[in-house]
Amino acid sequence: MPEQIVAVRKNGQGSIVEMQLSSGQVVDYKRAHEMARSGELEHVNLIRGKDGEDHLRSEPDGIQSNNLDNLPSF
Repeated sequence: MPEQIVAVRKNGQGSIVEMQLSSGQVVDYKRAHEMARSGELEHVNLIRGKDGEDHLRSEPDGIQSNNLDNLPSF
C-alpha cells in the first residue's frame, strides 16, 4: 500500500530536505523521489523543472493546504 507524505522538514533556505510518511518513517528528498518514481507514494508526481531535473510536487487538486510546501513541519 502506498504511503503519503504528512509532514516536511525544510533547510535554512526553505527547501524541503526530509519528509515524514504516513507510517511515521522519515525519508530524505532523494529517497522520496525514488519512492514516487516507483509508485510507493500517493498524491505526488514528478515534474520536470526549468533546470531539467525532476522534482516532487503534490497532485494538483485545488487544495492549497495539502501542497508539500504547506504541510506541517516536524
